[in-house]
Amino acid sequence: MMRYTLNKMLLRLQNRYNYDVRYQQDLLQTDLAAFLKFMAFQSMSSHQGNLAAAPLYAARLRAIIFEDCGPCTQLVVNMALEAGVSAAMLRAIIEHDLHQLPEDIALVVQFTELVLAHQPQADLLREKIMALWGSKGLMAIGFAISSYRVYPALKYALGYGKTCSRIQLNDASLVPNRAAVVAAEAQNVE
Repeated sequence: MMRYTLNKMLLRLQNRYNYDVRYQQDLLQTDLAAFLKFMAFQSMSSHQGNLAAAPLYAARLRAIIFEDCGPCTQLVVNMALEAGVSAAMLRAIIEHDLHQLPEDIALVVQFTELVLAHQPQADLLREKIMALWGSKGLMAIGFAISSYRVYPALKYALGYGKTCSRIQLNDASLVPNRAAVVAAEAQNVE
């Protein structure tokens, strides 16, 4: 009965976001204890702290894009739209067009890229993050960066991973910008 109820929940997610939940269903059917641990992990990945949707989704999106999973990126884009992040802002985040982003969102995008690449320049940006959102905001961004990497990694490990594909954003079809982003970030930090 528990598996049936949990599968219904997964099917609602699939229908709501047009997202393939087969890897989660595989976890559920193979090992209920493992699935329940995965579900417990969801509380970390959904943590928002004191952040508004835009900086939170900037970190989540860049983390997903860094790990190169098209379906996961599409899911996060759909969730960000649902949370009220504008399509124009999402496009700039996906395309890594920092000039089209408000300064605070560009900061989160740069910080995320540098953290993911383990670049020391992230230390300089961390101070700016702290000045804007404090320790709680930094922790929420840290949770977003670290937890959103898990989904593509798990999908690839289980054989459900897909390479980066075009992302639908309303009527536009976008290719996430990953090329040379980290190197550029490291050079552009003041």
